[in-house]
Amino acid sequence: MNQVGGQSETRTASHDPDFPEKLMEFMRIGWRDDALGVLPRPAVPNYARRRAALSAAFPGETLVVPTGTAKVRANDTLYPFRPGSDFAYLTGDHDPDGVLIMRPSGEGHDAVLYTRPWSPRDTDEFFRSRDGELWVGRRHTLKEKATELGVETAALADVDAALADCAPGRTRVLRGLDRRVDSAVPPHDRQSRARDRELTASVSELKLVKDEWELAQLQDAIDATIRGFEDVARVVPADRGVSERLIEGVFGLRARHDGNDVGYGSIIGAGAHATILCWKRNHGTTVPGELLLMDMGVENNHLYTADVTRTVPVSGSFTPLQRQVYDIVYASQQAGMDLIKPGVKFKDVDLTCMRVLAEGLEELGILPVSVDEAMDPQSLVYRRWTLHSFGHMLGIDVHDCAGARAEKYREGELREGYVLTVEPGLYFQPEDELVPAELRGMGIRIEDDILVSAEGAVNLSADLPRQADEIESWLAVQREAGPRLP
Repeated sequence: MNQVGGQSETRTASHDPDFPEKLMEFMRIGWRDDALGVLPRPAVPNYARRRAALSAAFPGETLVVPTGTAKVRANDTLYPFRPGSDFAYLTGDHDPDGVLIMRPSGEGHDAVLYTRPWSPRDTDEFFRSRDGELWVGRRHTLKEKATELGVETAALADVDAALADCAPGRTRVLRGLDRRVDSAVPPHDRQSRARDRELTASVSELKLVKDEWELAQLQDAIDATIRGFEDVARVVPADRGVSERLIEGVFGLRARHDGNDVGYGSIIGAGAHATILCWKRNHGTTVPGELLLMDMGVENNHLYTADVTRTVPVSGSFTPLQRQVYDIVYASQQAGMDLIKPGVKFKDVDLTCMRVLAEGLEELGILPVSVDEAMDPQSLVYRRWTLHSFGHMLGIDVHDCAGARAEKYREGELREGYVLTVEPGLYFQPEDELVPAELRGMGIRIEDDILVSAEGAVNLSADLPRQADEIESWLAVQREAGPRLP
């Protein structure tokens, strides 16, 4: 059932059969109402604290945070819905179309979650609409959802009236997620658009420091990801090729079994495909003697995601040249991790990793200038072979906190409780005539998920080996164990 102007609209498909009146009359009778018996989620206090922190940032103003709507995949089929990260961070709700409205009240805000509730049997929506419960499953009643999430709830049918009551100039909206919300509370001028951007930045900056519950979710996602890497290693033979999509599918099975899904499209780069930074087509084949780059992460059931990359030798052993390049990337990653601690600038970690890569390129005889010249901000020629930075924040998004202000993120200092990736890489394109032929088509990236603690970096994905010798031993052990069911 879609909501248009506060009215219900039954969503059907072109191939749906007709419903004669006798069938509809028969469908309306004889149903028992069973309660779900929900309990408050353990994270309810966390959601409340986050809303309180957001409330404190914008006293006296109304805040509107939608989750978004399901997106069309093709014709009348939809992609599986994944809630908006900021909305989920503030509410814990995973259902589509919801809108959180926080209105000023006393010294804080009253929060109301507008959501599509359980469909009573006095309407035909539960069996006629493609959003109905006989099509998609039982929805919560408003009371059940309020109990589970610890927030006041209201019917989604009432949200248009609630949005119409938002005072211009005193309302901030998280934009770009729900066109209905955007049009109901339009930005009136440049100042109002700036105010909306401040709301986006504020939520992103709240997400920078992870609480204990979030760290547990991240570790859960990382542990599942490590199991997924093990699953993959067990089905990649040393002596013949297999498709990148087989690897993608094996990891995807682990992600769906142990979590919600993959946190992002898996990058499976066999051979020269490893030089394509965000390779997603995954239609290649592994080749014994070449490398296999796998950038994969499980998103757990609370939507926190891992982001881990390993590059392994398909045959089981690195060649001397492969090992030399691998060790350069490993040294770069280790140098960045060694630097990480509270108070260190984000960009200094980047410079540290990049200098080690530039020095490695010089050792390989590739760098056309000195390391110092290459590192000059007006030059940066080393980046021909490493286009991306050392890493990014990680959390409920794979690229978490993306709306944070530069001074709090890219230009800011690391703080205790931040979680970020460290993922340097070197990539020699097959057609690059400025590198020796034996390097062309080789791509290597190593990525781990790092917690900034008072003592320094804590590698949350340390259980997955990353040194060259360890990678070879790990690969042999997994192959010897053989395939397994999740």
